[in-house]
Amino acid sequence: MLKLEFPIQTNPLQSRGDFIDAVNQIINPLKPYYSKGKALLEIGSTGAGYSDSIAGMEGFSRVLWGLVPLLAGGEESELWEDCLQGIKNGTNPSHEEYWGEVTNFHQKAVEMAAFGYCLALIPEKIWYPLGNQEKENLFNWLNQINRINVYDCNWLFFPVLVNLGFKRVGLPYEQEKVRENLDRIDQFYLGEGWYADGKDAHCDYYGPFAIHFYSLLYAALMRKEDPIRAQRYISRADAYAEDFIYWFAGDGSALPYGRSLTYRFAQSAFWSALVYAGAAPFPLGVMKGLILRNLRWWFSQPIFDSNGLLTIGYSYPNLIMAENYNSPGSPYWALKTFLPLALPENHPFWQEEEMPLPVLKKKVVQPSPRFILCRQDEKDHIVVFNAGYQHTNDHSHTAAKYEKFVYSNVFGFSVSKAEWGLGQSAFDSMLAVSEGDNIFRGKRKSEEYTVDENVIYTKWMPWRDVVIRTWIVAGAPWHTRIHCIETSRILDVADGGFALGLEHNQFKDLNIEQLVNQQESLAKFPWGVSGIKNIFGNGQADLVYPNANTNLMNARTVIPTVKASLKPGTHWLVNAVFGEPGEENASKLWDTKPRVCVTEREIIIGEGPGKIMIPKF
Repeated sequence: MLKLEFPIQTNPLQSRGDFIDAVNQIINPLKPYYSKGKALLEIGSTGAGYSDSIAGMEGFSRVLWGLVPLLAGGEESELWEDCLQGIKNGTNPSHEEYWGEVTNFHQKAVEMAAFGYCLALIPEKIWYPLGNQEKENLFNWLNQINRINVYDCNWLFFPVLVNLGFKRVGLPYEQEKVRENLDRIDQFYLGEGWYADGKDAHCDYYGPFAIHFYSLLYAALMRKEDPIRAQRYISRADAYAEDFIYWFAGDGSALPYGRSLTYRFAQSAFWSALVYAGAAPFPLGVMKGLILRNLRWWFSQPIFDSNGLLTIGYSYPNLIMAENYNSPGSPYWALKTFLPLALPENHPFWQEEEMPLPVLKKKVVQPSPRFILCRQDEKDHIVVFNAGYQHTNDHSHTAAKYEKFVYSNVFGFSVSKAEWGLGQSAFDSMLAVSEGDNIFRGKRKSEEYTVDENVIYTKWMPWRDVVIRTWIVAGAPWHTRIHCIETSRILDVADGGFALGLEHNQFKDLNIEQLVNQQESLAKFPWGVSGIKNIFGNGQADLVYPNANTNLMNARTVIPTVKASLKPGTHWLVNAVFGEPGEENASKLWDTKPRVCVTEREIIIGEGPGKIMIPKF
């Protein structure tokens, strides 16, 4: 893959000045792409589920998440005058670039939050320079959000932020709507700091980079007026931080899981909001390190195009994994992470030395997202074993983003490119099933699940007359999967291991070292090893080379897989799955597969006091 060089890739990100440079290095390349009236940011030529004009308005607003803290901290930007002109024109009903009416559940409601953010943090830049008519236009356009319905999820915060902006500049604001929305969001709270993104919804990054981020912003702005709620938000964020820190590796990378991953370094926006709100679940130096390492990791990835613009994708440009609501300007939502720039130069955050991660447990259970999380800190590897959900949604690739057996910050995960065969469908970390027609499907949701200290159990039904019970015995680099498949159909099944990238920037022109026989398949490179062994069930090991651009981390991959063909009846399939960053000691570790004993009554994993027994029924 062509690696482009940009100043931000050599930015050391150590001082406040480096932080300022980073924002400018991201947003200044956008200057030529503003429309004639400056109210639209017209980048890219891909589409979203809404019109190009709305996408242009979205791009315009998302830049503000980085501009606002920059200006709030006393700095200047060469973009601000254009942005101010765009705000004047975009809210002027008589202007050709007027942003227009806002209806129920409209994308514009999302983007309005950035203007509330502006009014609350930099009124002297956005409000006071306006003439009377311009102020009235801005208020009237934004106030539409108080007359519409928004989705029953993190969207409830968007009217809250707009009204906080109104309050900051002395405008009439809907105090009752603020209270109602915040009370409703409280109903999404699961305990121990965790929120679902809506009632009975998923736990994902919308907890940290949306609900907690906005909560902490509210706490900082309303500490005096609403001290009880503000302290509640701080306490919940403190509790959440104790778990969320496990999603980050020492090299700055974080766990790819869930939807909206094109927001990339918004992963660390939660830590930025904690700092801004004055919360301290960890020493300031630890949180500073989390933010800076995450940004450095992201800026070392090929996420910019040849003009220096952020692309849609994860660790490289990739439309296949994108959401229907990802327009070319969507990725700039990641600028929320630069909130600490609103803090003055003498703030302790800027004076504190960056600190590494604290000592963390090797294995933890996180009940709210239904995870068992294992850490190989010496390898900067995070492996998350996942039960999945008893509900789903209609977002793109929901099964891949929420229902894989395991997620990894090193191997990432894959999404299907099409439905024909294992190559197009790219089933890593999943059991795929087919009726013999070469069209495979994986787990879409859990019918039931349990999560204990070492084992995840999930029951799922790809068809009404096919019931699959899966037990995952967590571990790293090895974990064990036990599948009990009750089927009324003839099935082909394929249990995929980790997807290993076929290229690496530090190594050139290397051939894959591979092992394939009846019971095991292994792919090995200097940067990583992935393999799978069939323990029980008469499976056939193979290496699957999926279509390009299906994996979030690597454009081309290989997936060690165990295949089997099943007649109607009940079948047991037991596989041991191996994933290890780097190749040091990998050959030795490959020979230490979990000890598994299968009897007529049970399956025993391990030996001695720590052995795990799965009853057969």
